[in-house]
Amino acid sequence: MDLEYGKSLDAKKKDSWKTALLLAYQSLGVVYGDLSTSPLYVYKSTFAEDIKHSETNEEIFGVLSFVFWTLTLVPLFKYVFVVLRADDNGEGGTFALYSLICRHANVSLLPNRQVADEALSTYKLEHPPEKKSSSRIKMYLEKHKVLHTALLILVLLGTCMVIGDGVLTPSISVFSAVSGLELSMSKEHHQYAVIPITCFILVCLFALQHYGTHRVGFFFAPIVLTWLLCISSLGLYNIIYWNPHVYQALSPYYMFKFLKKTRKGGWMSLGGILLCITGSEAMFADLGHFSYTAIQTAFTFLVYPALILAYMGQAAYLSQHHHTSYQISFYVSVPESVRWPVLVVAILASVVGSQAIISGTFSIINQSQSLGCFPRVKVIHTSDKIHGQIYIPEINWVLMILCIAVTIGFRDTKHMGNASGLAVMTVMLVTTCLTSLVIILCWHKPPIVALSFLLFFGSIELLYFSASLTKFTEGAWLPILLALFLMTIMFVWHYATIKKYEFDLHNKVSLEWLLALGPSLGIARVPGIGLVFTDLTSGIPANFSRFVTNLPAFHRILVFVCVKSVPVPYVPPAERYLVGRVGPATHRSYRCIVRYGYRDVHQDVDSFELELVARLADFIHYDWRRSQHNNPCMEDDGSHSNESSSECRLAVIGTVAAYEIEENMQPASVSLGFPTVESVTDVIEMEPVGAVERRVRFAIDDDSESDVRNDMEVQLREELEDLLAAQEAGTAFILGHSHVQAKQGSSVLKRLAINFGYNFLRRNCRGPDVALKVPPVSLLEVGMVYVV
Repeated sequence: MDLEYGKSLDAKKKDSWKTALLLAYQSLGVVYGDLSTSPLYVYKSTFAEDIKHSETNEEIFGVLSFVFWTLTLVPLFKYVFVVLRADDNGEGGTFALYSLICRHANVSLLPNRQVADEALSTYKLEHPPEKKSSSRIKMYLEKHKVLHTALLILVLLGTCMVIGDGVLTPSISVFSAVSGLELSMSKEHHQYAVIPITCFILVCLFALQHYGTHRVGFFFAPIVLTWLLCISSLGLYNIIYWNPHVYQALSPYYMFKFLKKTRKGGWMSLGGILLCITGSEAMFADLGHFSYTAIQTAFTFLVYPALILAYMGQAAYLSQHHHTSYQISFYVSVPESVRWPVLVVAILASVVGSQAIISGTFSIINQSQSLGCFPRVKVIHTSDKIHGQIYIPEINWVLMILCIAVTIGFRDTKHMGNASGLAVMTVMLVTTCLTSLVIILCWHKPPIVALSFLLFFGSIELLYFSASLTKFTEGAWLPILLALFLMTIMFVWHYATIKKYEFDLHNKVSLEWLLALGPSLGIARVPGIGLVFTDLTSGIPANFSRFVTNLPAFHRILVFVCVKSVPVPYVPPAERYLVGRVGPATHRSYRCIVRYGYRDVHQDVDSFELELVARLADFIHYDWRRSQHNNPCMEDDGSHSNESSSECRLAVIGTVAAYEIEENMQPASVSLGFPTVESVTDVIEMEPVGAVERRVRFAIDDDSESDVRNDMEVQLREELEDLLAAQEAGTAFILGHSHVQAKQGSSVLKRLAINFGYNFLRRNCRGPDVALKVPPVSLLEVGMVYVV
């Protein structure tokens, strides 16, 4: 028996290793395309201006030593062994770190948070014994509202730089690969060929995006694998043939000699050396598509050795060639007999690397949009089978135009490398800062551990960052300009979104107002389902009161729908819907809160409508069965006169089980005074702290009063028949059409941001009806003026 158990355990281990190796192979095409093409331009950018290659070889060996230790310390030690462990349910990236921090400390600026969200299975918290020192840091962060905003700005900065990298990486990768033509053409012809060919490849690359990467994705891994084998073989050949002793340059002593000789020029040349780690962030950002083991295995055993061999091979060749007729570049070290095949593989690898960063840009913009930090854009899911593969048309064409503009404007690797280097180092610094907070708040390690991590890796990255900043006038201005522009857009959009939420929270109407509406006031109930979309999780939104005031009728079945984002990557479908009644059962009004994670795929309107009706039917069944044994909290009870009474019972209705969230009647904090609006946490609609989750099993007592049971069965049947009849009559989507303006007495900056900035973005981005995919024939828009 033990022998059989041992055999099955071995079989499982083999299967898991097979899966890990397969994922490691597949990750080559998605994760490592950008990082593996860096040998094309690192030496060329480093020796572009600040330092010269001399007979003593001190410069080339010093650069090699810097490249080796940078690749070892940053991608290998920092990312593979530390940062990849800071995953959010298997997801990585800037937003994953922010999401982790927000769940462990109350620093989020997201509105409409609920205690019910913490019951999600993906909302897992790690609970080792919390150290006093880490809890003090947590309290300090939670207490100072300005730090919440500073944290969001830091995350937005990292996000903007990733988008900036999405503009620069395709340009420098494809341009560097195509520039290999200079060795086969005269200088006059070369300068007229490289730019048009690069632009043509970029146009083709972006034009094919709408097909999705899954159609050509199976080519990606073989291309990158071929490229890695190619550069490592060339490296080995150059080491053996030109300088077998080049390995001595891996000693840190050569870094010291390099800086001692070159001084300021050597420090400034670090802006080129740092390009050897471009694409390292992709290991963390794309973690959700693969696994920790797969990415660790691929980098440690294949990508890292191949890159080290490639850089050593180039250095070995250059150590014996001090007076090359061409500039220092990757292709001069390639033997002439294989130069054309290497050129073709290099162009293909650069396209794969560009594809990965473009897909990453789409993904991070979608996440920003989910968290209310980016104007609404059209998101198309290009694959039904592979989760997370998306295409955003507007962003795609803007990226294409910017990539072509960068290629034509800069025309050389030096300026593109300076720009790309600054963007990369900024993202890495942001990741280091956020990981330090994760170490304290989520892993509950002593602050000295986090401080050591921050100082060690932060000082390395700051050294490179400072070298990049010196190139401000030589290309590094571009990512700074792009980041400022994008951060302005994102911050204005987020600020106005929060202000609109505050306005809605102030102006919501009471449940009694809704229950008082009836024939006596000339209000008619018309057939059909009315879905009123709102950001509020309790109370009646002001846009509905305006709708009823101007058009004295509303639908027989009324559902207040709140589609909200939760700081988790995914919400399981069985836990997506929170459903409750608004008023008594006879009123036929409900509240449905639909929860999505920042990486979730939003449903199309047809499936959403069908799913919503199915969940309402499940809730009605559940509620009547439950009320047979309990005295339900009826919301028309006179004792429950506050707005929150509509939220006395919300049930999680899923495909597996139903359970309810019982919460105290009084909200824990609904601030109505607004002494300051420095942080929206003062006015966030918070649910009570002491929530109790109760799972429910249905059991019908045969000895119970049969007349009560029959009466309830009749009422249940009537309610379900009403729901079915309303569904057949049709569904109307009631959305607010908002115009936002700053209130009188606001500062000039606020008036510019709200009256011009936000309203311009709102008019020129997708409307909420497009984002929710509402058919125009079913849309009812209610005009609202928000004075904030």
